[in-house]
Amino acid sequence: MDDPTEGPQNVEYLRAGFRVEGLVKRPLSFTLYPNPFTLYPGFLMIEILGKTKIDFIAWRRVAFAVSAVFSLIGVVSIVQIARGVANLGIDFAGGTSVQLRFQKPVDLGQIRGLLTASGLKDSEPQQFAAGDRIIVLLKRAEGTQAGMAQRVQEIFSKGLPDNPFTVEGTNEVGPAIGKDLQKAAFWAITVSMIGIIVYIAWRFEFKFGVAAAIATFHDVLAVMGLFYILNKEITLLIITALLTLAGYSLTDTVVVFDRIRENLRGRRRESLADVINMSINEVLSRTIVTSLTVLLVLIALFLLGGDVLHDFSLALIAGVCVGTYSSWFVASPIVYQWRTWERVKTKAPVKVKTKG
Repeated sequence: MDDPTEGPQNVEYLRAGFRVEGLVKRPLSFTLYPNPFTLYPGFLMIEILGKTKIDFIAWRRVAFAVSAVFSLIGVVSIVQIARGVANLGIDFAGGTSVQLRFQKPVDLGQIRGLLTASGLKDSEPQQFAAGDRIIVLLKRAEGTQAGMAQRVQEIFSKGLPDNPFTVEGTNEVGPAIGKDLQKAAFWAITVSMIGIIVYIAWRFEFKFGVAAAIATFHDVLAVMGLFYILNKEITLLIITALLTLAGYSLTDTVVVFDRIRENLRGRRRESLADVINMSINEVLSRTIVTSLTVLLVLIALFLLGGDVLHDFSLALIAGVCVGTYSSWFVASPIVYQWRTWERVKTKAPVKVKTKG
């Protein structure tokens, strides 16, 4: 066989060799076809943005003001949740849930009408994507009487006699359990924030860890505030979404931080603002492509996932958008501001008191 390395210099071949002990006494080698990405640099490459020169640091004060509003609304929502005033699901407020599977698809409007006519006007029926399964949520105010699950079954047995159903599950959560779940959710988010600080501080440095934790906590607060404004129900599924978006936001931030650290080592003569701006612009296209890919999946889940996954996917959509924003305008500017303060403090003249 001809030597594959001979030929045009711009053709890249991939070769590999390995030794299998006990089977052969000489290395085995194989050759692949020329790499098409080397032959044709533009082959199957999609570029969302060209070379950008956005001054993210110049917008840091505006971004801090916007983020402060987001965070403030989020803090208000947490206070309201602690007071029990927010729209809490039965996981936190207590209540009863009944999941039913009908023989034929049912109309959700008809289900609501039957529940309202039977005195359960504040119940929350939700329908799965197939249309033949529903879950009825009865909060504590509706579930003060015993046997609420049995009552729901009787309502549908009488209201839909030609569409039999089977009970797939019932769940009753008391107020004490709801309080315990609130505490567990709080500690889950708190421990995740501490873990973020430790991980980023170990991989980069302490100020990077604090900046990443602030940005991630900002994302969680922003989504919490959005759900409070929209009066969306806060359930364990939403807490799961918050922890998921915290991980996504951290990954996005780590990509930016890694490029900043890389450029800080190689461009010591340039200003800190220029290095950070250049680093964010270098990964900007990659971040946008990643976020758009995730959003396409989440939007499909939001539109086609049914009522059960509606709020969950909405929380993730909002979280991806806010997380992408925070990696550009919150985490990196915090690092810039912190380092700037340190330099100013180091270069500040020391006043010496004189006698007399």
